[in-house]
Amino acid sequence: MVPTFARSASAVFRGAVMSLAVVALAACASGGGLYGSIPGDNRPHSGVDRARSMPIQGIDVARYQENVDFARARSAGTHFVFMKATEGKDYIDPNFRVNWDRARDAGMPRGAYHFMTWCSTAAEQAAWFMQNVPADPSALPPVLDLEWNNHSSCKVKPSKADALEKIQVMLTAMERHTGKLPIIYTDMNFHRDILEGVYLPNTFWLRSTAAEPHERYSNRPWTFWQYTQTGVVPGVRGEVDRNVFYGSTNDWLMFLSTGCDPRAISALQATGRCQFAK
Repeated sequence: MVPTFARSASAVFRGAVMSLAVVALAACASGGGLYGSIPGDNRPHSGVDRARSMPIQGIDVARYQENVDFARARSAGTHFVFMKATEGKDYIDPNFRVNWDRARDAGMPRGAYHFMTWCSTAAEQAAWFMQNVPADPSALPPVLDLEWNNHSSCKVKPSKADALEKIQVMLTAMERHTGKLPIIYTDMNFHRDILEGVYLPNTFWLRSTAAEPHERYSNRPWTFWQYTQTGVVPGVRGEVDRNVFYGSTNDWLMFLSTGCDPRAISALQATGRCQFAK
């Protein structure tokens, strides 16, 4: 570049400084934004700063995070982990079984999630989940991951009514298999297209990496918040999604005992759910 355009090193340096200044000014003008790496995050956003100070922190992992040292992560302040188990009607994450056992052995509360696809039936997917995920009473509630399948060969987008029917089949099967009310994980696009304005008794886990969830999900109550995908956590190689539980340590202990958001227990217990673990 320098020989071709005959630019001096000082000119290049001045240009770089000017570019950084423009970016910084733009960030200030917009009320915040991405900034330099900080402990625990390679690419933090100021819009989710509150999440970093909340007491109950967690991660979610899949095959991309190999050989997770759950004991080390736990000792460094990670309170829970959700791990990918199944997808569609015939895929299981290759690291699921070892992650499941290692997290249990490390004493870290863990839950399994199923990634819903729209090119196979809900009944097929429910059967696959039940075949591969143990019904472990000590586990966190199962998670149904609801997103559009934009990064797969499946490009089907069902109608809202069809999607909600499939979702209900999955939720019912997962609850019957585990004995716990499933958690719904979703992102902004799927929530806007399918879930917005729909009442479900389930706990919600919302993805929002540049703002607090209430700013992106029409004030949908949330229990878990995925606030960055560029997290750095002891015991995990490379980057990992980081999450936070909404409440206090006492709220967390109540969640662990019942599998339900403490704010919803009184209403849900009338349906036979949220019984205290023995």
